[in-house]
Amino acid sequence: MPILTAELAQDIVSRTMRIIPFNVNVMDARGAILGSGDAGRLGQLHDGALLALAQRRTVEIDEATAGKLHGSRPGINLPLHVDGRIAGVVGLTGRPDQVRQFGELVRLTAEMILEQAQLQRALQHDARQREAFVLEWIREESGAALDAWAQRLGLRLEQHHVALSLQLDEESLAADQAQAALHQLQAALAVRWPRLLSAAAGPYELVLVEACDDNDETEREAQLQRRLQALSAWLEQAEAPDYHLGMGIALPGRDGAAQSCRSARAAARIGRQRQAERRSHSYYDLALPVLLSDLDHGWQAQQLRLPLRRLEQTGKSGLRRTAEIWFAHQFHPGATARALHIHRNTLDYRLDRIAEITGLDLQRHEDRFRLYIALLLA
Repeated sequence: MPILTAELAQDIVSRTMRIIPFNVNVMDARGAILGSGDAGRLGQLHDGALLALAQRRTVEIDEATAGKLHGSRPGINLPLHVDGRIAGVVGLTGRPDQVRQFGELVRLTAEMILEQAQLQRALQHDARQREAFVLEWIREESGAALDAWAQRLGLRLEQHHVALSLQLDEESLAADQAQAALHQLQAALAVRWPRLLSAAAGPYELVLVEACDDNDETEREAQLQRRLQALSAWLEQAEAPDYHLGMGIALPGRDGAAQSCRSARAAARIGRQRQAERRSHSYYDLALPVLLSDLDHGWQAQQLRLPLRRLEQTGKSGLRRTAEIWFAHQFHPGATARALHIHRNTLDYRLDRIAEITGLDLQRHEDRFRLYIALLLA
C-alpha cells in the first residue's frame, strides 16, 4: 500500500493552506496530482513534480521555465521523504522568490503527516495481528505462527495466563452498536493496560488475556481478584453498556489461555444467573459450579438433576427454597430458620420431607453433596 494516498494528500493541502497564502499541490511518486487547492488539477501530471522526482531534489520553476513545460505554473516543488525514500512531491504555486520561504515549512508539515499516518497504519496492523494471535490462542490452534507471535510479543506460553470474558447484553444493543462499543472499549483498554491482550470473539464479546506474575497460588488469586475489581471499576467509569465480566482460572501452558477462557465464559454465565446484582464474576468465587458446568447435558446430568426433579414434581417450591437457604447458611439450623422466617421445628419438618421425596439421607455428606450439585446444575 502506498504511503501517500489521495486522502492524506488533501489533508496536507488543507492544513498547509490554512497557514500560507499560496496554492499547494501534492503529487504521488509518479507525478500525478492527488491533492490540490485547485480541484480542477486533480489527476493531472505535474511536470515540476516529475523533474523533482527525476533529479531527487527541490526544483524551482520561474515564469520562463513554466512557459516551456506543458501545463506548468511558476512555483517550487520539494520531494517528500519518508523512511529514506521519496513518497511524493509537494508543490507551492507562485513566484519562487515569494514561496521559497514557505517551502521547508510545508515539506516538514507534509512529511510529519505522512510519518504519523504510516505509524498509525503500522499500529493498526500490529493490533490486528495481536487480535488474530489471541483468537488462535484461545481456540487452541497451534503452529509456528503462534509461537512466532508469542515470541514477538514477549510472551512465555508456559507461564500462567488468565482470560476474562466481557459480554454485552444482547437484548439492549443491536449487533452493530455492540461492535462499536466493544471497539471503543478495546482501544481504551489498550492505552490503560498495554499488557492486556484483547480480541473481539463475537459482536457481543471481548476476550482479554494477561500474563500472571510468578507468585504462589494464594498470592496469584489475590492479585487476580484485585485485577477484576480494577477492571470492573474502570468499566463503570467508562460508562460501558450493560455488561457482565467473567474472569477464569489462571493456568500455564499452550492450552492454558483456552481453558481459562472457557472458565471465564462459564463464570460470566453462571454469575449472571446466581449473582444478578453484580456485573463482575470470578472463577475463584464460583469454582464448583464452573467446574460442573460441562456436566449440564447427557445422562450424567439427568442423574445429577434427579433429586431436584423429584422435589419439583411435588409442586412445592418452598422445599427447593428451603434447601437453597440451608446450603447458603452452611447447614446451620438457626440461621436457616431465621432467613426463611420459620420456626426451627418447621425447618426440621421441611428437611425431613426433602429427604423423603428425594430419597437422600441428608445426614450423609455424599447425599448432601448430590442435592447441592442438583441445585447448582439448575
